[in-house]
Amino acid sequence: MSVLVMQLAGPLQSWGASSRFARRSTEPAPTKSGIIGLLAAAQGRQRWENLDDLAALRFGVRVDQRGTVLRDFHTAHRFTTGEALPVSERFYLADAVFVAALEGEPVLIDQLYRALLTPVFLPYLGRRSCPPSRPVDLDLHHNLTLEEALRKQKWRAACWYQRRHREASHVDLELLLEATAADGQVESLRDQPISFDPLHRRYALRGVRRDRVNVPNPAARPTHATRAARAARPDHDPTSVLGDA
Repeated sequence: MSVLVMQLAGPLQSWGASSRFARRSTEPAPTKSGIIGLLAAAQGRQRWENLDDLAALRFGVRVDQRGTVLRDFHTAHRFTTGEALPVSERFYLADAVFVAALEGEPVLIDQLYRALLTPVFLPYLGRRSCPPSRPVDLDLHHNLTLEEALRKQKWRAACWYQRRHREASHVDLELLLEATAADGQVESLRDQPISFDPLHRRYALRGVRRDRVNVPNPAARPTHATRAARAARPDHDPTSVLGDA
């Protein structure tokens, strides 16, 4: 198995899983259906095309920067008739950063990685109004599992966010991993894509297991021992030899 790792960062993101009628909520982390849609668009697939190969991939996400929830109001029209719909509430995540990964057969994972490098349709973070602020492609692993790849990644939060936690040398991040048969009782989320056809979108339930990972903070304040070691370094003037020249 191979693993494709992506970073999802932008001013706004929105990852719906159970939205109905005039209230369109967002999950606190990217959904599998949203990421599969992003990759299918990068490959140039049409909405009515078969998704079975992409849906079979195992999905996981790490929450590097939670962001804050924003509410907006939105107007829309029916796809088939053009009839105006009621004004709806739309929810977004502002200033959030996630690391997402998909695990599957090497040939398909390689194809998806190449599609991210030269996408047919531009990627967006859940909705067309949410463009990414960083490259989505991040890493490709042929010798790690999904969980190992997510645990290995350095902390991808914004620099200002890392400095806000500079008193801590390490930070705890949440992992949301697609459950396997061995995981037993887990949470469920209706974000397993079956069809993106605009006339009949369909999603199934998917098991999700929560875990934690502890990663270094690159913006951590130096400890007393580190400062003492720096102070103990001998004075050295590399230009002193120029005096005899």
